[in-house]
Amino acid sequence: MKLHTTRRQWLAAALSAALPASMPALAAAPASTAPNSGKPFRIYAITFRGMTDVEKGFAEFFASRKIPVQITYRDLNRDPTRMPGFLEEIRATKPDLIYAWGTSVTLGVVGPYDGIVKGQHITDIPVVFTLVAAPTLAKIVPDLKGSGRNVTGVIHVGPTEAQIRAMAQYRPFQTLGVLYTPTEQNSVVVLEEIRRLGRANGFHTVERTFRLDANRKPLADGAADLVRELKEAGAQWLYLPPDSFLGTLCEGTIVPAAMELGLPTFASTEQIMQAGALTGLVARYYNVGQFTAHKAEQILLGKQAPSSIPVETLKRLSFQIRMPAARRLNLPPPLPMLSYAELITTEASLQ
Repeated sequence: MKLHTTRRQWLAAALSAALPASMPALAAAPASTAPNSGKPFRIYAITFRGMTDVEKGFAEFFASRKIPVQITYRDLNRDPTRMPGFLEEIRATKPDLIYAWGTSVTLGVVGPYDGIVKGQHITDIPVVFTLVAAPTLAKIVPDLKGSGRNVTGVIHVGPTEAQIRAMAQYRPFQTLGVLYTPTEQNSVVVLEEIRRLGRANGFHTVERTFRLDANRKPLADGAADLVRELKEAGAQWLYLPPDSFLGTLCEGTIVPAAMELGLPTFASTEQIMQAGALTGLVARYYNVGQFTAHKAEQILLGKQAPSSIPVETLKRLSFQIRMPAARRLNLPPPLPMLSYAELITTEASLQ
């Protein structure tokens, strides 16, 4: 994929023209009207791989706003067989709101909008999801403007097209490598979007998936070999999608293997960027958690139906370049005066 631009032009293009002008912002909310002596709102939170900065931002939003909440945390630990027990507990305790982390958890709680199973999926309790990359492609909501059902939430990644353009602005490519977990819906739906963009923009995608055991759990064995296979297949970038299992291997295996092969890496999430990726267009997890809590506040205090609350992403994302990795890969900085920086971070507005 080739986009003709000078080094001095690329940053402005990647951080403005490449990003859509229609994405909504998080508006400043008025002070809380929650009664000081009232019972706390009960929130049942299901995480996918333990606690993250998203949960920290989520909880601290309520504390800073003096909104009394009681959050019960349950962790799926990447094991979908735990979900029925969580759903049974939800029905027994009837919380005021459910917090769902990630696509797999959200689909486990509410189901796809065209495949709701009566008696299994939760339809009578408000659900706010977070860390979902493509809620329409995953069939969580039919429209970002309003789900028409008991769910709303926050998207944690930049638009896929913006990520691809930002990547191409820094280093043009014709072949994009993607490594992902086939059982993580976030990754699967993003890959479908990348394939579509490849057909429209004239670049080729080569893909590899982590191996699965007999219980369909991903295995770390051979992960470095998969990176090598992508490089040998002609990949000029390694795109690292919003994939929780991949995220656990990035720092120790995936990024070092790519660096050894001279293959630049592009991060779709803050977790992966922090693991050592060369560059990425990412949302801060803490801020995602705060925005998710704002959605919950609209339901709990504002008494708004989740069906009518838009699904949104953050107003601003961070475009980052790790310069030690760039120097090792012989990639010039976007501007000469940044040659000796360690980590270049520029806020990218989505408006």
